[in-house]
Amino acid sequence: MIVVTGAAGHVGSRLVRRMAEAGRPVRALVHNLASARKGGRLTDLSIDMLEADVTRPETLAPALRGATAVVHTVAIAIEKGKGGYDAVNHRGTVNLVECAETIGVKRFINISQQGARADVPYPFLASKGRAQAHVAASDLDWTALRPSVIWGPTDEFANVFARLAPLSPVIYPIIGDGSARFQPIWVEDVVTCIVGVLDDDGTIGQELELGGPEILTLEEIERRTLDAIGARRLLVRVPLPVIRGVVTLMEMLLPSPPVTRSLLDLLAVDNVPSHNAVHRFVRDPLPFTAEHARPYMREFEIADTLRRFFGG
Repeated sequence: MIVVTGAAGHVGSRLVRRMAEAGRPVRALVHNLASARKGGRLTDLSIDMLEADVTRPETLAPALRGATAVVHTVAIAIEKGKGGYDAVNHRGTVNLVECAETIGVKRFINISQQGARADVPYPFLASKGRAQAHVAASDLDWTALRPSVIWGPTDEFANVFARLAPLSPVIYPIIGDGSARFQPIWVEDVVTCIVGVLDDDGTIGQELELGGPEILTLEEIERRTLDAIGARRLLVRVPLPVIRGVVTLMEMLLPSPPVTRSLLDLLAVDNVPSHNAVHRFVRDPLPFTAEHARPYMREFEIADTLRRFFGG
C-alpha cells in the first residue's frame, strides 16, 4: 500500500489517479475528507481515502498503518492563518517522518523544491530545506525530488497569470525585468518520475533535480500564458518595487492573494536544475507552450477571479 499525502493537491491528485488506474494499491490522505468527497479531484475513483493533517501527529499513525511506502507532497506556498511555512512544510514533514519510523514504513519519497536549502534567506525555500534535511538524517529509505515550477491544469503559477488577465484588459505587467529563469515541468512528467523512483531502489539516498525540456524567463512564461488564453495585451515591464507595493496591498485586502511578498522574493533565486534527472524517467518531457496549455486554460472571467482571490 502506497500512501500519498496531499492527495487532493496539484501533484498528489494526479499521482493517486495514475496509481489507481494502474491497479496499484494506494491510500489518499486529504486534509478535509468531506470536501475531497464532495467536489474534489478524486471523487470518481474507488480508493482508500482518509483524513489526516501533518500538523496533527495523532492523525498520522492510523493513516500509515499497513503502508509499504509514503509519497509526501504536502506543502504550502502561501501562508494563511496558523498554517505557516514552518508548521506545515517543516514540522509537518518531521511529524510524518517520525510516524513512518515508529510504524515501520521504510520507503519515503519527499517532494522537495528546486533551490530549497535550510540556510537560504527565503522562508518558503528554507522551510522546505529544513524538511529535507530532516528526511535525509532519518533512518528511512528516502529519495527526494526537487522540481522546478510544476505546470498543469491546477497549477498556481501560470494559471495565476491567466486569472489576472481580465483585471488588466489593456496593459499587462511584466514583473521586474522579466529575466528570472525557470525550467517548467509538466505535472504528469513529475508523476512519471515519482512512479519511477518508487520502483527504483537505486534512487534511495538521492536528491534528484527535475526540470522540463526548456529554460524560460518569466517574461516568456507570461507571454506564452497570454497566447494560450488568446489575450492580446500591451506588455510593460514594471519595476519590482512597484510590484511589491501592489502585492502588499493584495496581502492586506485579499483573503487568498494570488502572490505574496515572500513568493516575489523567490524571483531572485535561479529555478533551473544544475543536474536535470528528468530523462532518467521521462523520454520526451512536455514543454510549457501555448499550444500545450491552451486545452485547459481559458481567459478567466473577472467574477471568477475575484471569487477566488476573496476566498469564495
